[in-house]
Amino acid sequence: MKRLALILALIAAPAFAVNPDEVLDDPELEARARGISAELRCVVCRGENIDESNATIARDLRLLVRERLVAGDSDDEVIAYLVERYGEYVLMKPTVDGANVLLWWAGPGLLLVAAVGAGLYLRRRSRADEPAARLSPEEEARLSELMRD
Repeated sequence: MKRLALILALIAAPAFAVNPDEVLDDPELEARARGISAELRCVVCRGENIDESNATIARDLRLLVRERLVAGDSDDEVIAYLVERYGEYVLMKPTVDGANVLLWWAGPGLLLVAAVGAGLYLRRRSRADEPAARLSPEEEARLSELMRD
């Protein structure tokens, strides 16, 4: 029974990531905070946004988001503030500008290079499979002589 309770607690843990003491009184601000939190990555968790993470830093980031919203910042200003402070890694969907363009296009570019390389290799290989020239009568005689020995 204890194991079942532990398993259920672990499964439901992300649902309880936002603690009751973090929730804002204004439902509109809280909805904005939840929307922003869903777009921000926890800097210590892999692939988890700060809204779902139970990490201490995620809690601090959630509180910071709410603090900035209460101070009157727009959603874009809050996100810009956190990107300035933690870098673009904090975004769940990184931007497609600057140095990130190289990262966005590196995968398709390398796939294209690999496809061209494979095509050239296969074409060269198919030419190598063509039958070799026939042996001359002297070469056939010499070969049969060597095979007898």
